[in-house]
Amino acid sequence: MTATNISIWMEAARLRTLPLAVSSIITGSALARFDGAFHWLVFIPAILTAVFLQILSNLANDYGDAVKGTDNAGRIGPSRAVQSGAITPAQMRKGIAFTAFAAIFTGTWLIREGLSGLPLKDYIVFLFLGLASVIAALTYTLGKKPYGYSGLGDIAVFLFFGLIGVFGAYFLHRHELSWGAALMAAVIGLFSMGVLNLNNMRDIENDQRCGKITIAAKLGLARAKAYHSFLIISGLLGAAVFTALNYKSDGQLAIFLIFPIFIRDVHAVSKITDHRELDPFLKKLALSTFVFSILFGIGLVLH
Repeated sequence: MTATNISIWMEAARLRTLPLAVSSIITGSALARFDGAFHWLVFIPAILTAVFLQILSNLANDYGDAVKGTDNAGRIGPSRAVQSGAITPAQMRKGIAFTAFAAIFTGTWLIREGLSGLPLKDYIVFLFLGLASVIAALTYTLGKKPYGYSGLGDIAVFLFFGLIGVFGAYFLHRHELSWGAALMAAVIGLFSMGVLNLNNMRDIENDQRCGKITIAAKLGLARAKAYHSFLIISGLLGAAVFTALNYKSDGQLAIFLIFPIFIRDVHAVSKITDHRELDPFLKKLALSTFVFSILFGIGLVLH
């Protein structure tokens, strides 16, 4: 494989989305460490599985939108590999299959390490969640009735990037659940929904023309911006509540360093009238969420 081909596949994998994908794992693992349990042999395969699932979703999305005609000349944002002809549909199908296998492999490793000594029912639950994660990554845009075209993307993001990501990581370290983990799962889920909503606001006109139903397309740009503000502000409030209820040291206040960045970008988004100007804010929110998870983790580990 030439350097050019590698570059094309890296672009198709959309590496800029990976920090958001691992934020839930970092958050859930930090919470487990805060409560007295952390295992590197859980953390490492959890990070790898999250990365492979995100890449799988990105490749499937590239292929699915190209096949359905949603990726076209009217689309805003980075060029897509299949739509532009940089990768053929057959090549992309092979890439999707390889990435799915990688996600299943690391996911199996994760379950083996994280559930050692636990009852069979726990293995069954996590095998189900793992398979559901792979299927969700594929069927966002693939299949006869992709849920990403039916306005269900926001719910799926909250579920997989928030609840399953944070709760799953926490349980695999700690072997129990907690209300604190539930609250922080909601926080990361809300921020992740914000990233998807920015994507859908950016593509709102093209999605409406192509019949792709999203929350943003249903609400219209003005109300979708209000919805975006609600998601981010709710996430910030949830993080503040968690810190207030679980305060043990000043290090936990580190998360408030990133709050002004979130608020600044929410304000900037609220003032935008041309949806084409929203693209830079996807990367900003994804990175802000990642930095938030790092600061959150540092604060808990150093308490």
